[in-house]
Amino acid sequence: MRLDKFVCKSTELTKTEAIHHIQQGRVTVNGEPAVLEATQVHENNDVRLLGERLVARPFRYIMMHKPAGTVCSNIDEAYPSVFQHLSVDKPNELHIAGRLDADTTGLVLITDDGRWSFHITQPNRGCRKVYHVLLSRPIADDVAQRFAKGIRLQGEAAATLPAQLEIITSTEVRLTLTEGKFHQVKRMFATVGNRVVGLHRERIGDVVLDVPESGWRYLTVDEVRSFTR
Repeated sequence: MRLDKFVCKSTELTKTEAIHHIQQGRVTVNGEPAVLEATQVHENNDVRLLGERLVARPFRYIMMHKPAGTVCSNIDEAYPSVFQHLSVDKPNELHIAGRLDADTTGLVLITDDGRWSFHITQPNRGCRKVYHVLLSRPIADDVAQRFAKGIRLQGEAAATLPAQLEIITSTEVRLTLTEGKFHQVKRMFATVGNRVVGLHRERIGDVVLDVPESGWRYLTVDEVRSFTR
């Protein structure tokens, strides 16, 4: 974790105030002054402000059921932020691990642990994301096979990683991905001549969405650990 973030997470200081203390030489790491706010610190480091040892607040891990017409951002943009539905202290310290489009609903994971969210968002980690997809027209017979091999999206140099497609009805499918390219689900179906008219994320890794629309809850210890096994 960056030193300025660690100081903020251990005190009531703003980021600007934390950086000021660091640059003034008031923060030490393992007994040595640290004057660069980007210095990386770890759990076992002895970090002190004006001689007082700092202990970071515990990380938070949250599931939310994102409604349509909201954005995965800490602030309102063209649409209101999903954080309007989240009643916790210091929401500015949180970020979303794997965003969804404004019109997409379903599971989002929210945390202040950057190392944990890395396990979710990096394609080489192989974290599965499962989407329920509604299509504008019947799906072609060869799409599952094409997705399993990987397809080339417009503007992309490399093909998508292999994806699993489960046919529910001719216009309703379940798609499992292990990566998260920009608008990937919509672009994949556009590439095979179809259009997504409804998109809902049901699952990330072993965590299955189980709260009502706009609802949220903290993850269990087992759910948190499932991403780092």
